[in-house]
Amino acid sequence: MYEVLADLNRTSGVTGSMLVGMDGIIIAADMDTVDKDEAVGALAASITSSVKKSLERLKHHELEQVTIEAEGGNLFLTASKPGILVVKTEEDVNIGLVRLEIRNALNRLES
Repeated sequence: MYEVLADLNRTSGVTGSMLVGMDGIIIAADMDTVDKDEAVGALAASITSSVKKSLERLKHHELEQVTIEAEGGNLFLTASKPGILVVKTEEDVNIGLVRLEIRNALNRLES
């Protein structure tokens, strides 16, 4: 699992990644800021839960990914069988490349 996160972090523009349970508890992390891991995990679980509930109300399909673009960087929150894959990136990252690498990482984590 840590190897998958380390490989994902080698993607240009990616600054860290983690796998978080739906309860916000960190399963595995390879982030650049250890002290903020728990806050990021809780945030990811909260956002994912809210979006899932909203999609259910709208009768849409299940959540696949939430992308948050902010000044200073982006967060990609991707639902998977083992939990939420959280990927932190620089602001000017190639979003298509990051999404492709996230998909590859998920395939490895889920197999």
